[in-house]
Amino acid sequence: MIRINLLGLPRQKKGKRGAAAAAVPDMPGEGPGVLIFLVAGLLIGAGVLYYFYHDADKKSQQVAIEMQRANDEGTRLAGVKVKYEQRKKEADAFDKRVKVIDQLRQDQSGPVRMLNTIGDSVNNTDAVWLSEMTEKGNELNIDGTALSTIAVANLITTLKHTGYFKSVEIKSAAQDATNKEMQSFQFTLVCQRQDSKS
Repeated sequence: MIRINLLGLPRQKKGKRGAAAAAVPDMPGEGPGVLIFLVAGLLIGAGVLYYFYHDADKKSQQVAIEMQRANDEGTRLAGVKVKYEQRKKEADAFDKRVKVIDQLRQDQSGPVRMLNTIGDSVNNTDAVWLSEMTEKGNELNIDGTALSTIAVANLITTLKHTGYFKSVEIKSAAQDATNKEMQSFQFTLVCQRQDSKS
């Protein structure tokens, strides 16, 4: 008769029957094979955990480096912003100074232009001398002496043609009684300027 070992267990040596009956056959899954699989599984699990831990630690270090770089860049940009605002304040102060200087030049050129206009008008009119000018807003009062009323009329016409004055009117004209040697007239003109910035 042929015996086939279907369990895959090693055959026991023939010997004492009592010892063979007392021995318990090995069961599959017991012994060093299970222990090796368990140790190998633990080692593989530990390796996988170490890999993920190492990878997560590496990523966290990279994130920390990036955050430090971002903080450094933020600090640098904050310094740049402070310098920019300081330079902007300096530029604004400089612009204000330039505007004040330009305004002073404009304000200075107004009276100079007015005096040049009146001076040229008097020089172009014969027999007229000015004694006083007073300015109040856009109004200019001119006091003077002329040898004739025609000379006063010529002065008015010349002042009107300058384009500097909106209107030129005679306020008063009277013969000078104090001058006995020759005939002369005291006059006052009221001139309205075109605008206050002229």
